[in-house]
Amino acid sequence: MSGSLLVDNIGELVTNGPGTRPLGIRRDAAVLVEEGRVAWVGPSATAPAADRRLDVGGAAVLPGFVDSHAHLVFAGDRAAEFAARMAGEPYTGGGIRTTVGATRAATDDELRATVRRLRGEALRQGTTTMEIKSGYGLTVADEARSLRIAAEVTEDTTFLGAHVVPAEYADRPDDYVGLVCGPMLAAAAPHAKWIDVFCERGAFDVDHSRAILACGQAVGLGVRVHANQLGPGPGVQLGVELGAASVDHCTYLSDADVDALASSLVDCMCHEGPHSTTVATLLPGAEFSTRSPYPDARRLLDAGVTVALATDCNPGSSYTSSMAFCVALAVREMRMTPAEAVWAATAGGARALRRDDIGVLVPGARADLMILDAPSYLHLAYRPGVPLIRQVIRNGVPL
Repeated sequence: MSGSLLVDNIGELVTNGPGTRPLGIRRDAAVLVEEGRVAWVGPSATAPAADRRLDVGGAAVLPGFVDSHAHLVFAGDRAAEFAARMAGEPYTGGGIRTTVGATRAATDDELRATVRRLRGEALRQGTTTMEIKSGYGLTVADEARSLRIAAEVTEDTTFLGAHVVPAEYADRPDDYVGLVCGPMLAAAAPHAKWIDVFCERGAFDVDHSRAILACGQAVGLGVRVHANQLGPGPGVQLGVELGAASVDHCTYLSDADVDALASSLVDCMCHEGPHSTTVATLLPGAEFSTRSPYPDARRLLDAGVTVALATDCNPGSSYTSSMAFCVALAVREMRMTPAEAVWAATAGGARALRRDDIGVLVPGARADLMILDAPSYLHLAYRPGVPLIRQVIRNGVPL
């Protein structure tokens, strides 16, 4: 659909731009979209002419959600494992190998169907940008094909060959790390933007994690880290040391971990004030689904750390594609204000992907908007579980 579009009669517009912090809210506003970009933002009363006009009737409009941590390339499900956890069994991460077996046995078309189903599900719920990881293949061929399929629906693809050590290498972890750093990385890198590692007990220790991430950096991949989910560990500080864009989970943090994140501050001319270059991405869906302690977002925010929210959508520990659900959990369980949670789910996710073209509604940004069936962003936490996303506009195109 060509031509300009004026999204008009917006009762409350969240821009995440300069203005009332942290959301840059405008009242009685309009947004002009041209060629997939935001061309103008301002009062409805002074809105420029456009080829088409969309009157939202006083509803709230926000930037599309940015989900910076998801695992969509898999086969099968682990509903029985979820039921066992709800009956009292602890989460250990061991079920990942169950999904690895199912994923290896699946055809490309079966994997593609799952990715497209979940990506469409998320888009209908307002998620206009979604990072997707590999990590359920754990062979050279399966990791490469997982990333090829992910790249069909997103430009933010992450190589996670270091998810767990597969069963056939259980007694030879050094050999598996050599495979990840060698042939697997060579096959995966052409289809990936990022490299990630599960730096955790039962997965990869700090030396193996550092070696894998350094190899990824050497071929031009950005760094992300699964860190401190199951207990205290070195993952957060390793991520900061390597300049990771994001350390994800951050459930068990020491004072030194928080200090390391807070110390990675830079001044940014594109936003109000300094922010941490290594973002703490919190995944409350995982704590909900595993009955684990929630991260202390308040502690991070009060220390000046940049926080993002993401779904961790995967078949084992967080089978949700709903960013709105994660916003509600963050407010209820992690002591975030509704404004902080909405910022973390939009602009915060963009920071975690090191992008400045999404998560904001300012001139020049990608025209990704969600229109709520509500008068304010507050309703995302105030009315949990309610389908409040009336309409989504992605790249300037109403869906």
